Amino acid sequence: MKFNLSNFFSKIESEDDFEKICFKLLDKHYKFNTVYRSYCDLINRPPSSINSFKEIPFLPISFFKSHDVKTFSEKPKIIFKSSGTTNDNPSQHFIKDTTDYKKSFSKSFELFYGKPTDWVILALLPGYYERNDSSLIYMVADLIKQSNSNSSGFYLDDFDKLYKTLLDLESIKQKTILIGVSFALLSFIKKNKIKLKYTVIIETGGMKGKRKELIRNELHKKLCNGFGVKSIHSEYGMTELLSQAYSIKDGLFECPPWMKVFSREIDDPLTLCMPEQTGGLNIIDLVNSDSCPFIATEDLGKVYSNGFFEVLGRFDQAEIRGCNLMVFN
Repeated sequence: MKFNLSNFFSKIESEDDFEKICFKLLDKHYKFNTVYRSYCDLINRPPSSINSFKEIPFLPISFFKSHDVKTFSEKPKIIFKSSGTTNDNPSQHFIKDTTDYKKSFSKSFELFYGKPTDWVILALLPGYYERNDSSLIYMVADLIKQSNSNSSGFYLDDFDKLYKTLLDLESIKQKTILIGVSFALLSFIKKNKIKLKYTVIIETGGMKGKRKELIRNELHKKLCNGFGVKSIHSEYGMTELLSQAYSIKDGLFECPPWMKVFSREIDDPLTLCMPEQTGGLNIIDLVNSDSCPFIATEDLGKVYSNGFFEVLGRFDQAEIRGCNLMVFN
C-alpha cells in the first residue's frame, strides 16, 4: 500500500479527510507492522474496534529503541538515530525512502516561512552536525541547499564568522533564519551581543549533558535579550517523526495539516485528555507511513481546542535527550 504525499498534502482540507487517511494507515500497519500489531493485540484494540482516529492506539515511543518499527523488509534508505551519550540505546527510525521526508519538511517550511529561496539559512547545530544519522541535520542541510544562497551554511564553533555574517546580512536587509540547538545559541550570545531586525531565531531544543536545565520561557528571554529580537521561534521534532511543528511565539506550536497532537491521561494512557489538560503528548504523523504514524511520546504538554499545543516537560522516567524543551546553561 503506497501513499502519494503530494496527493494528501493538497487533499487534507478537513478532519474527515485526515481521518480517512488515518484509517488507511491503521489497516496497513496492523497488517504489515508486526510491532504495532502486537501492541494493538496486547491492549485489545484491533482496527475493527476503532470508530474514530482519536481511538487509534498510539505506540509507546520507547519501542523505537528496542524494536525495528517498520512495515517493510528491504534494506532502509537511511536509519536516523537519536542523540545521546555512549551508554544510551538510541532510537532508530528506519526510512524506506527519503522522498516523503523531503516533501514533508519542505512543505512545512513553506507553510510557516514561505519559500526557502526567500531566505538565507544559517545553522548552529554542534553535536548534530558531526553525525551522519541525524534527521535534523538532514532536514536543515536540504533547506540550506534549497535556499540557493552562498551565504547559507552550517557553523560550529566559529562564532566570530557567524557574528560577521549576521551583521553583513542585516546591513543589506536580507531575510535570514538562524536555526540552532539551544545551548549553542546561548554560547553565541554570551560572547557576542547583537541586535537583529531581519533575522528569525529558531531554537530546536536542548542537548543532553551540556548545561543546567532552563524552562522555555527563561531560555527565550535570554535569547531575546542576546539577539535583540522580540520573539524566539521554536521547532518541535524528533528522530521518530518525519514532520515538524513550529512555534512563532509564546511557545505555542502549530502542526501542518498532516500532523495532529493530542494529550493523554497520565494515569490512564489509553484515554485522551480534555483540551488544556496537562498530559502525555500523542502524535499522529501521516508521513510516518512506513514506520509508525501513531506515537505516544514521553513529553508532557497541553493541547488547545484550536489544535495548538505547548510542551511543558517530560515524564520523570523518560531520559532527557536532544530536540525537547530542556536546555542546559
